[in-house]
Amino acid sequence: MSENIPPVPPAPPVPPDLDWIRAAPEGEEGPGPWIEIAYGPGDAVYLRETSDPENVVTTTRKKWDAFVLGVQAGEFDHFVEGVEGVQGVEGVE
Repeated sequence: MSENIPPVPPAPPVPPDLDWIRAAPEGEEGPGPWIEIAYGPGDAVYLRETSDPENVVTTTRKKWDAFVLGVQAGEFDHFVEGVEGVQGVEGVE
């Protein structure tokens, strides 16, 4: 490890009153695990997994929007090639 790399500053605290939106398939119930997203103050976007809600990833609205557009455009389809149960992705049976 290089001594010239500055330490990563701690992430700001996650606001306690966020409205988490669960990204689960329609009609699915139960604990998941599912991904949840919340829009915070300013341009903050928070992501977490229902099985580990204390582990929160923070990004910006601009980066989140770019990611969503990439998903819609199929830029990440190669990550699910050959994954059992995945349907509707070109090249995946």
